[in-house]
Amino acid sequence: MTLHAPYDPSNIFAKILRGEMPSVKVYEDEAALAFLDVFPMGEGHTLVIPKRGEARHFIDLPEAEVGGYMLSVQKVARAVEKGLSPDGVRIFQFNGAPAGQSVFHLHFHVLPVWEGRAVGPHATGAMKSAAELDPVAARIRAGF
Repeated sequence: MTLHAPYDPSNIFAKILRGEMPSVKVYEDEAALAFLDVFPMGEGHTLVIPKRGEARHFIDLPEAEVGGYMLSVQKVARAVEKGLSPDGVRIFQFNGAPAGQSVFHLHFHVLPVWEGRAVGPHATGAMKSAAELDPVAARIRAGF
């Protein structure tokens, strides 16, 4: 998929926004929705997606939406840090398939990391159930 392909409204994150697919939500405001990744690279791997527009990646996001969305990403990162007490936090985002993007709706990853604990590869691994993710989501929610 090229960097400049049209937005596909049938992508999984668009379906989550419309309530057509479930997610384990940790935060929502007018700019963004944050939920746990069902294919986590590690405990507490959270995704933050914009709620408005049809941005496939960060380059597509209208300038007027950047500020509010990035504030939401920061709020989520702070809650992940407070709720899970990791040794570090990675905040990252991919633009286009060659860069590693696998879902073509803009999203930032907020990944807590701990010394001595391995982080898994992106977009692989075993799918986690809501029952497995709910206790971690509760700890993150408590960080707000």
